[in-house]
Amino acid sequence: MSVPKAYLKKNRKKRLEHGHPWVFPGEIEKIEGDPKGGDVVHIVNHVGHFLAQGFYNPRSQLIIRVVSYSEEQEIDQEMFYQKIEQAWKRRQWLVPEAKSCRVVHGEADFLPGLIIDKYDDILVVQILSLGIEIRRQWVYDALMKIFKPRGIYERSDVPVRKLEGLELREGFVNEPFDTTATVIENGIKISVDVAEGQKTGYFFDQRENRAALKPLITGWGLKNGIELNEEGLPVDPKGKVIKNPFWNGAEVLDCFSHTGSFMLHSCLYGAKKVTCVDISDKAIEMAKGNALLNGFLHRTEFIAANAFDYLREQVNAKRKWDIVILDPPAFAKNRQAIEGAVRGYKEINLQGMKLVRNQGILITASCSYHLSSARFFSMLQEAAADAHKVLRLVEFKRAGLDHPVLLGSEETDYLKFAIFEVFNR
Repeated sequence: MSVPKAYLKKNRKKRLEHGHPWVFPGEIEKIEGDPKGGDVVHIVNHVGHFLAQGFYNPRSQLIIRVVSYSEEQEIDQEMFYQKIEQAWKRRQWLVPEAKSCRVVHGEADFLPGLIIDKYDDILVVQILSLGIEIRRQWVYDALMKIFKPRGIYERSDVPVRKLEGLELREGFVNEPFDTTATVIENGIKISVDVAEGQKTGYFFDQRENRAALKPLITGWGLKNGIELNEEGLPVDPKGKVIKNPFWNGAEVLDCFSHTGSFMLHSCLYGAKKVTCVDISDKAIEMAKGNALLNGFLHRTEFIAANAFDYLREQVNAKRKWDIVILDPPAFAKNRQAIEGAVRGYKEINLQGMKLVRNQGILITASCSYHLSSARFFSMLQEAAADAHKVLRLVEFKRAGLDHPVLLGSEETDYLKFAIFEVFNR
């Protein structure tokens, strides 16, 4: 039986040939055959030369999603098993110490619209495309065979599914189980509830970025005027020895803290005190629990508040921190929202910079893939000018090794993470 073909227009941009995994309706000249939603179609150029195989969905603006660049590849259950197994082997190679990580990252692992996160012996699945939806049992069969997990939980509860003509769905795939798991990251224990947390429960994409805090956290006591006596011990202005073992650690403000992963790493690396701010009472309670779990509770404080309001209030109160961390959720859910998102990012960074002590550190991130790295940096430059600050870049990073990036697809290169020194001017 012949496979339907989608002929692409002659004068289109050669996005597919450059590695982009999506075809939009306006790129298609004609379709031969009568494909139904979820069917496999062969994508060919205007003269019929084969380019790729993809899942077809006429209800979506992503009308075809590439699943294979081989004309001979059978899109069957065995292929799903092999692709998931290959993805897992890649993580074992690149992050061998991680028992918890992202196993499948959608298009970047050539399984379009499929997210699989591993929390030790629990797996969380998110299905975002029709092509994967109608083959979901193949996914679950492969996961049971490869991982033999304690349980699988589906978090296909995101509005983007509606753009594919799919209903939202969440729940246990097989038998119910305790949805709490403990993630070990850089030696820290982090309790996660895969049924309650944002996205699939935790943000693995910042693993390496959180570890980048290590050289930044100590040395602040001496920078902030604490002196050493003749015996080399720290003393206060009256000459009394300071007994706090973390006297040289940074005072850290962690906004949009979620369940406290940056707070935990700050404490691990020697922070004197960390203030966690998040609008979610549930997230704050989980962050407190994680601080207690790791023995950091005495060096932390937790505030359930809108971070925008909190930042402005602290500027008005003339508060200062050595390090300010801003890791907000995606403000731009689509391209039309980008201008409003930029205003939001500028506002929090402007206020955040004002709260950093002179020669302190601003750590700032954006996970909106619609916001390019160039626009991210220009927004920060504008905020710095308005705040009368000068920024010096320490490091710029992206998502972790378990979140691969396709060079031809800017959508897979979504995370921007920057560390700056902040100087008054």
